[in-house]
Parts: sequence; structure tokens; C-alpha cells
Amino acid sequence: MEILWNPTEMFPGRNVTVFYRFEEQNWKQCIQYIHEHGYNIGCVFQPEGREFDISIRDTNGVQELYTDLKLESIKFLKPKPPVNVTFHWKHDKVIIEYKPPFSPHCYILEHQYKSEFDEDWSRKNESCKFERQGFDPEKCYSFQFRLRFRCSGYSYPSEWGPKTHWKNGSSVESCEADDFNPESNIVLQATWVMAGLLIMTAILLYVCRLKKIRKTLMPAIPDPQNKYSDLFSDHNGNFQDWIIKTENVLPETQVECIEKECVVEEEKEEDLPQAKVEAKCSGVKKLEV
Repeated sequence: MEILWNPTEMFPGRNVTVFYRFEEQNWKQCIQYIHEHGYNIGCVFQPEGREFDISIRDTNGVQELYTDLKLESIKFLKPKPPVNVTFHWKHDKVIIEYKPPFSPHCYILEHQYKSEFDEDWSRKNESCKFERQGFDPEKCYSFQFRLRFRCSGYSYPSEWGPKTHWKNGSSVESCEADDFNPESNIVLQATWVMAGLLIMTAILLYVCRLKKIRKTLMPAIPDPQNKYSDLFSDHNGNFQDWIIKTENVLPETQVECIEKECVVEEEKEEDLPQAKVEAKCSGVKKLEV
């Protein structure tokens, strides 16, 4: 158990030593002190009975600065966390019991519990033996306990004891959601989201790269339907009909006639009766442009 005091209020500017005894035994000096800012503020010792006396003295252990007997001394008490808390389960009901080392009527057993699906603790103050019901046997519940001394307004509650876990009336090592940490859960979700975004980005880059490689290796073939749309839309694929109708697409042929000069030759007068006039005219010649 522990006893604590406020050095600045009770013993300002000086250190102290503690002596204690149980059941009118000889005085024992504290060998395990609690320190704060260089001063002794408490003592830890093992209980050896139900009633004890305290004597607080100077550092030499000679001058007595404070003495308290029997239950009045417990106003300095800070109990140890409770151990050996017993559970008795029956369906949805549990009976919890704790036996203090002394003065059981002066102790309050504070407890808190939660199921594996709860984030917050439910806290209650009870006597050292109480009964609670409404538990789901299929759920796992975690319990914690601490002690508070109610016979004095100056006592300190103990620290919370270790967690105990129960499911279906039996003690188990842990509950799945017992150590649930919202911050770590948020970090885990953010990690998964970032990983998903990275994977999607990698897939998009791979697809774009694949399209570029495919376009380089296998260039697109022009669609004849677009170039010769009238072959299919106007002629229903009849190539002979289409080729006839499209002959005028070729450059037109131009015909040019070149007329050469006619040359008249006169013969001598003596041959006039038989003179003949020969005219030579060039024919028509087609020129293709």
C-alpha cells in the first residue's frame, strides 16, 4: 500500500522520514519512498494487519512532526490497485467481489468496462461486492478496477489495475477491439487510400504507354468507306456503276484544231490548161491536255 502527503502544505521546506506499525507491533522505518522535486511525498509498504499507526519525523528520525493512530492515519492512504478480484457469471449477470486488506467498509471499488464494439468506458462506483446484469454472453468485455478510501476526505484513489477480459462467462486473453486506437485506424485507412491511388496511376500510365507502342508498331489503316463513301451510300457497293459515274473525275480532254496555210502553186502559162491547183490542208490532230 501507499501513503501520500503534500510536503508544501504539511512540511514546507523540509524533508521527512516515515515510521509505521501494525497491530501495536514495533515501529518500522519506511525503506521505499516516493519522491517529487527532491522531497519525500509518500511511502510504499506491505500491509501486515487491518489497523496501523503512522509517525512522520525529521530526516534524523528523532523529532516527531506528525503522528496519527488507527483509522485516522488512513487519510494519507493511497491503496494499491486491487488484485484477486473475483467474477461469478450466470447468463447475462455477473457478481464482482473484492476483499480489502483491512476496513472493508471504508473502501469503494471503482470499475470501468466496455465491450469489444465500444470505444468509451462505462464507469461505476460500487462497494467491494456488487452485481450487474445486462451483459451479452456472446460479446467480449474488458474490465478495470481501482480502490478509493471513503472514510476520509483526504485519501487518494489507487491507480487503475490491469485489464481483465471476459467472454461467455470465461476469462480470455484479450478482446479483438479492446486495444482499438482511432488514430492508428485513420492512418491505416489513409495508407490504403494512397496505395489505391498509386496503383490506379500506375495502371493509367501503363495503358497510355501501351497505346503509344501499339500505334508505333501497328499504324492505323485508313478506312476506304470514308474515302469512297459514295461507293457504298449511292451505289450500294456496285463498283462498275460507281467507276462509270466517276470517270468525269479525271481531267477533261481538250481538242484543238490547227489549220495549216494552203499553198497555191502556179504552173507555167503553157501548162495552164492543165494547171492544177493543189491545196494541202492539214488534218485534225487531237491534243490531249
